[in-house]
Amino acid sequence: MVPATHYAKSGDVHIAYQVVGDGPIDLVLVHGWISHLEYQWEDPALARFLNRLASFSRLIVFDKRGTGLSDRVAESALPTLEMRMDDIRAVMDAAGSNRAVIFGISEGGPLSTLFAATYPGRTAALIMYGAYAKWIRTDDYPWGPTREQHEAAFNAYEKHWGTPIGLKTLAPSAANDERVRQWWAQFMRIAASPGAGITLYRMNVEVDIRAILPTIRVPTLILHRRGDRLQPCEGARYMAGQIPGAKFVELPGDDHMLWIGDADLLLAEIQEFLTGETPMLEADRVLATVLFIDVVQSTQRATEIGDSRWRDLVDNYHQLVSKEVARLGGRVVNTAGDGVFATFDGPARAIKCARAVRDVVGSLGLAIRCGIHTGECVIEGDDVAGIAVHIGARVAARADPGEILLSSTVKDLIAGSRVECSDRGSHTLKGVPGRWRLFAVQECAR
Repeated sequence: MVPATHYAKSGDVHIAYQVVGDGPIDLVLVHGWISHLEYQWEDPALARFLNRLASFSRLIVFDKRGTGLSDRVAESALPTLEMRMDDIRAVMDAAGSNRAVIFGISEGGPLSTLFAATYPGRTAALIMYGAYAKWIRTDDYPWGPTREQHEAAFNAYEKHWGTPIGLKTLAPSAANDERVRQWWAQFMRIAASPGAGITLYRMNVEVDIRAILPTIRVPTLILHRRGDRLQPCEGARYMAGQIPGAKFVELPGDDHMLWIGDADLLLAEIQEFLTGETPMLEADRVLATVLFIDVVQSTQRATEIGDSRWRDLVDNYHQLVSKEVARLGGRVVNTAGDGVFATFDGPARAIKCARAVRDVVGSLGLAIRCGIHTGECVIEGDDVAGIAVHIGARVAARADPGEILLSSTVKDLIAGSRVECSDRGSHTLKGVPGRWRLFAVQECAR
C-alpha cells in the first residue's frame, strides 16, 4: 500500500513527504536527481527496498521542491543546496524528528553531506550511496565526465525525456527489461518536466563539496558499487579518505540505481551500521503462480516478414502482454526474445491473463502457448527463481499452439471455479523429478 503523503511548509513552498515504519531510528532518505513519492511504490523492487529500510527505522522520504508531488517552481527558482537544506529541516520538523540519520543517494549525497556538516546536532549519522563530491573532471579530480560529455548528455536527455533513456548507464542489468523501461520512462515524465530535469542536472554538475568533507564529525558510511557507470567508484574512495573515520564499503555490481541488482547486500550494510545487527541474507520465499508465454513458430514468422518488421511485431506483442499482466495484478519478471515470464498471487488471475493475452495477440496474427504452475518461489530483488519456475517453463514447453496448459497443482487449486479442463495425461518434465499430470484449459470465467 502507498503510504499517506503529507506536506511541510518550507518558506512559501510545500514539500511532500511520507513516513513509513516506526523503528527506533529516524532515517531521512534524500533521493537523487528526481523523485515521485507515490509512483516510487509502483516499482516492486524499489517498494521492497523502502519497506526493508522501514523495517528497522522510521523512514522519512520526501520530494525536493520542483519535483514529484512537491510544489513545482519556476526553472529560475529551482533550489540551491542551501534551500534544499531548509527543505530537509522543514520535513524533519513536520514529521516530529529532532535528530535523524541522513541517507543521500547519488545527487542526494552532496546535499546530505552539507546538511551533516552544517547541522551536526540534528544528524545522528550520514550514509551515502552512489554519491560524489564533484561531478566534472579536472586535473585534481580525474574521475568525473568532461564538460563536453555532460553537454552531450544534457542534449540527449532533453531530446528523449520521458523515454527509457539512460538505463544502460543507470541500471545496465535491467536495461532490457520491458517492465523497468516502462516504469522509468513514466517516472521521468511525472517526476519532473524536461526543463526542470535538465536545469537540475546542470546544477548538479556544478556542485563541489570537497572542501567541507574534512569537517564532517558524525559517523559516516559510504557505499558504492564497483562497476557504477554513472559515478566511478574512485570518487567514493576519495570521499571516504577525506571524511574523518568514514567507513567505505565497495559492493559488487554495475547498477547505479540502488534497488536494482543485489540490494540485500547494501541493505545489510546499512542495517548493521545503524543497529549493530547483521541480518540474515536469506532470499524471500513466497507461494506464487508462474505464467510462461511463448510465441509459436516465431522463427518461421520472422523469416517470412523480415527482421525489422519482426522486431516491431515483437515490441507490440510485449506491450500488449505487459498491459494484460498489469491489468490482472501480475508482474512481468522477464522477457527473452518472444517469451514472457510473469508471476501472480493466484492461479485464477494467471489463467484469465493467459486467455486475455491469447485473444489480444491474435489481432497481431500471432499464436501462443502458455504454461502455468503454482509453487514456492525464491524472490531475489527483481528476480524470481526456484523449482516452481522450472516446472512452469517445462509445462509451457509441453503446450500445443493456442493451448493453456496447467500443472496438477494449479488444477487442484482452482477447484470450484468455472474453469473446465481436459486431462492431458502424465508427463516427465525435463530436469524435474517424478511425473506430472497436466491439464489443458477448455473454458474459464472471464
